[in-house]
Amino acid sequence: MIPQTSERFISINGALGEGGGQVLRSSLALSLITNRSFTIVNIRKHRTKPGLMAQHLKAVEAAAAIGMARVEGSQLGSQALTFEPSGVRSGPYHFDIGTAGSTSLVLQTILLPLSFAGGDSTVTVIGGTHVPWSPCFHYLERHWLYYMREMGFRIELELNQAGFYPRGGGSVRAVIHPVDAVVPMILTHRGELKKIRGTSAVANLNVSVAVRQKVQAIKQLGDLSRVAEIEIMQLRSPSKGTFLLLIGEFEDSQCCFYGLGALRKRAESVADDAVSEFLAFLASDGAIDHYLADQLVLPMALARGASEIRTSKVTQHLTTNASIVKMFLPVSIEIDGGIGHPGSIHIRPTQTLE
Repeated sequence: MIPQTSERFISINGALGEGGGQVLRSSLALSLITNRSFTIVNIRKHRTKPGLMAQHLKAVEAAAAIGMARVEGSQLGSQALTFEPSGVRSGPYHFDIGTAGSTSLVLQTILLPLSFAGGDSTVTVIGGTHVPWSPCFHYLERHWLYYMREMGFRIELELNQAGFYPRGGGSVRAVIHPVDAVVPMILTHRGELKKIRGTSAVANLNVSVAVRQKVQAIKQLGDLSRVAEIEIMQLRSPSKGTFLLLIGEFEDSQCCFYGLGALRKRAESVADDAVSEFLAFLASDGAIDHYLADQLVLPMALARGASEIRTSKVTQHLTTNASIVKMFLPVSIEIDGGIGHPGSIHIRPTQTLE
């Protein structure tokens, strides 16, 4: 069972911390997992266009569908929402964002709750699979999912076709099996770098673009290129697009960074984006990258025991997510390190799981 706190209804200020969509998505996931209702105001308060955009609205609709929830305020542009779940139901689901909104962010809202539903589920999401400001499909499948499985979650992901900005039209299918127990995670040291695995991919572009990305990445990696293997991939998609992704495999952990193509963006710049972040990670003592750190807070808070991870950089996304998690779950979350600097996250339950 998931530990409960006494407060049934939670009030959330969406302007908390970084004030973006993660406040809403984490609240939806935690509401479903704990079966506790919430009201949120100032949704995406700190964004250029506040309120619910298409992908946020679809995350709400997806959460409402699997949680048989009563919802108020679920309209485009809405800055306030009330969400009252009545229990997560497993089964087949299909959600179409209708834009290039992130399929990954919709999936991350509902995959963990469905893991506690008691039965198998399949979810198909249509939208953007490789778009800015969200984890791309290959990051989700090769990096995030790797650690979810380490913690005991039984999730499978499949890319039917890629969707790039601005058209979208990508399709991702997820299969979710019930989780038996969430295992605590200890990731405090990464050890020596053993290998760099990479993918340089294009859709509806000449394969020479992917080759240029690969060549530039090898060049920028310098001496590290001796342990690098970068594959060339051509993706099925309704539109043009490209990316280069790098995974660093260490003795005790892994990191992942990628660059996305854009109109009039040179292939070499796509590679440079990925490599520069990879080298910045190496210059830190982090065991995991800062993007993954805030994504691990919620599942670690569900574990039967204490967890500790060392991140290459403490971000406002991380501290904001920690604040939301503590509103729903009886856990202690301590973050050592200032914003923009390496830090450690310590999470332990303050109430014993049954």
